Amino acid sequence: MGFPLAFVALPLYVLLPNYYARAFGVPLAALGALLLGARLLDAVIDPLLGRWSDHLFTRAPGTVLAWAALASTLLGLGFALLFFPPLRSLNALLAWAAVCLLLTYGAYSALSILHQSWGARLGGDEAQRASVVAWREGLGLLGVVLASVAPLVLGMAATTALFFVALALGWLAWRQARKPLAPQLALHQDPAARPAVSYTPHVVTSPIPAPAASADTTRLGRASIWLPFARPAFRALLAVFVVNGIASAVPATLILFFVQDRLQATAAMQPLFLGSYFLSAALSIPLWLKLVERIGLARTWGAGMLLAVAVFVFAAQLGAGDSAAFLLVCALSGVALGTDLALPAALLAGTIASSGDRGQAEGAYFGWWNFATKLNLALAAGIALPALAWLGYTPGAQDAAALQTLTIAYCLLPCGLKLLAATLLYTLIIRKTP
Repeated sequence: MGFPLAFVALPLYVLLPNYYARAFGVPLAALGALLLGARLLDAVIDPLLGRWSDHLFTRAPGTVLAWAALASTLLGLGFALLFFPPLRSLNALLAWAAVCLLLTYGAYSALSILHQSWGARLGGDEAQRASVVAWREGLGLLGVVLASVAPLVLGMAATTALFFVALALGWLAWRQARKPLAPQLALHQDPAARPAVSYTPHVVTSPIPAPAASADTTRLGRASIWLPFARPAFRALLAVFVVNGIASAVPATLILFFVQDRLQATAAMQPLFLGSYFLSAALSIPLWLKLVERIGLARTWGAGMLLAVAVFVFAAQLGAGDSAAFLLVCALSGVALGTDLALPAALLAGTIASSGDRGQAEGAYFGWWNFATKLNLALAAGIALPALAWLGYTPGAQDAAALQTLTIAYCLLPCGLKLLAATLLYTLIIRKTP
């Protein structure tokens, strides 16, 4: 299911702003306000969806899969309606897009939280958790690579049909996946002792006593929506994740504007840029996992942040005609992206286990995690796009001042945020790790 979820994420979060601005003439300020509002509303419901997910996991896995099938259907429907609007007047188009965005985002969130919670409940040590996330994100990156090429090569109609097929196959593959332990068994199994691949449903070897319930757990409830914030380790990790996420969301929102106006690259180059970015991320994940075995999850994530800073400083020097150099930028920044995709969720799974909440509150944790992800994307679109318009940039602008503003927003602002995230990572997590 990681494949179709990532396949739809690229059109929703990267292609949509540029598509509506250029195909329908939607002003950047109005587009930014629309995306900000829709993504904020979507983010607000994520913790509630997380609580709902925890409730579903107390029942049979088949119940989870049934709701996942419904979410998949709504996601496909919303996606098709969003990219093929029957209206063209500005106000009607904005209203249509708002409704379709809420439907699509809501279904995407529900499906993502169920999928992430399922994986987190499989447990394992650092390397095993990273492997689970890496497989999910690696398949997801293949979906993104295909999504970066399909609209240009096949057109949006064929891309939408391909997405429907991917959703169906993803759900069928999910049905065959290893089932998570029931909550009462997960409480008594050492996370590091669980196998990474095999699973015997009715046998749990070498059980250890379950961690005692803390005062926070007793007061808030095992699967309370607020339980994650009672854990200092989660608060620290979330702070790093939010700052780093905004740093990644800004260039993701602006990349097509930078490519088309600053680099003046041809339309044929755009899928090469996006494809090399995500393909490099996918290929880099096994190498990052090797580094995890040597220096751990947190330090490896920090190395990826510093690599991203170096790459974007170089990108700020590029101008019209530098397509070949930007292709290198895309490949190297994709390598840095590999850490953002594979490691934070693995750190979160470890935080859940070390807090004694595994098998009880994964949905609550991932609900807030997805809330933070959506908040990052909302702020990137809701602030960056109107700010660019206010500072004088419009799509297609070629004057030096407008292009310089675009370069600062696309290249240098993310560098500052990445450095802040790396500082928080060291201060809040690495320095406090024995």
